[in-house]
Amino acid sequence: MKKLVCVEPGRFAYEDVDIPTPGKGESLLRIRKIGICGTDIHAFAGRQPFFSYPRVLGHEVAADYVEGDAAGFVPGDKVTVIPYFTEGKDIASRMGKPNCTNDMRVLGVHIDGAMAEYVVVPSHALRKEEGLDYDDLVLVEPLSIGAHGIQRGGVIPEEFVLVIGAGPIGLGIIALANIAGGKVIALDVDDIRLAYAKALGASYTISALDADVHAQLANITNGDMPTLLFDATGNTAAINNAFQYMAHGARYVLVGLQKEEIHFSHPEFHKREGTLMSSRNALANDFEYVMQHLQDKSLDAAQFITRRVNFTNAAELFSDPSKPLLSGIKTIIEFN
Repeated sequence: MKKLVCVEPGRFAYEDVDIPTPGKGESLLRIRKIGICGTDIHAFAGRQPFFSYPRVLGHEVAADYVEGDAAGFVPGDKVTVIPYFTEGKDIASRMGKPNCTNDMRVLGVHIDGAMAEYVVVPSHALRKEEGLDYDDLVLVEPLSIGAHGIQRGGVIPEEFVLVIGAGPIGLGIIALANIAGGKVIALDVDDIRLAYAKALGASYTISALDADVHAQLANITNGDMPTLLFDATGNTAAINNAFQYMAHGARYVLVGLQKEEIHFSHPEFHKREGTLMSSRNALANDFEYVMQHLQDKSLDAAQFITRRVNFTNAAELFSDPSKPLLSGIKTIIEFN
């Protein structure tokens, strides 16, 4: 079989290796589709912290079950993978938060991932849902990131929800916040992404380049400002700037990640009795929630997948500046 290895920042190489054999508690999958994530792009560029090379990337998975000891799975089942692996023994796991353990190993980040024709994963990480095809399954993980943020924030029907950043994760949050009954406001610098946001359920869109963003938000919310905010940019300035957009009593959920310190006015935050929280990865019930909405078509895979490339051309795509991987919404690598 072939696997695609990020040998060092800026360089991929295809390698021929034997098909792996699953051990106890493991299953072998034949990969059908892989979603390209911002994590993969940053890793290729050498901008991903706590990352070592060589590394096989890929954690957004649609695959066929081949063999192993996964209960309830038979060869040929279409599956996806919860790609956050942990021993399940630390305090976070004991609190029901295996998504943020201190021994976290993420497929394609801390350990080799799924940009390969076959991969072995823990059997307990597999998920399937009748009626879902490969396009649906490859989107479950990135949409589950948004679903976990929604769960953390707790959308109240009819409240104003501000989503800052209309990239793939932000657009998933927008679609899910709309399903949950929020009145969604999308904020981004890119008019094309704001158009995607509108198509996925945003009631209002605002360009972050406008000088009067605060005034526009006040006008939309009848002077109240949004009561639930999500950052999906991972941009320091955007994160810090959004504190001024919080209503009194608002919740602010950081889904995007950056490496700097957060700065805000303590008196302004305190007088609002604001709630600030982070949202990391996703839980099994977030995966199940997303799969249910893909099954009933309230989430439509066709709205998210904007580019497809064959596995044999994937390495070239990463290094081709004429085909920016962050354009559109989601680029999918497809296997023969």
